[in-house]
Amino acid sequence: MANTTSAKKATRKIARKTAINKARRTNMRTNLRAMEEAIAAGDKTAAQDMLKTVQPVIMKSAGKGIIHKNTASRKISRLSARVKAISA
Repeated sequence: MANTTSAKKATRKIARKTAINKARRTNMRTNLRAMEEAIAAGDKTAAQDMLKTVQPVIMKSAGKGIIHKNTASRKISRLSARVKAISA
């Protein structure tokens, strides 16, 4: 348990930031799940539309420090390849 005033404030800041990061991570994962469903359905146009909405969400998460930039790039690259492979 924090004793000093500054430690108590730091605890509050960490709790606030954790809640924000958790919400952002949840949003990203929800979008990724929707993208996976679009790919699994085999509908190329729907998958392409979902990719356009998912891509900025992933990059924004990387910019906010939720995930690493290379991880974001890798996810987008793999999703793009999977969308491209649908009924190719």
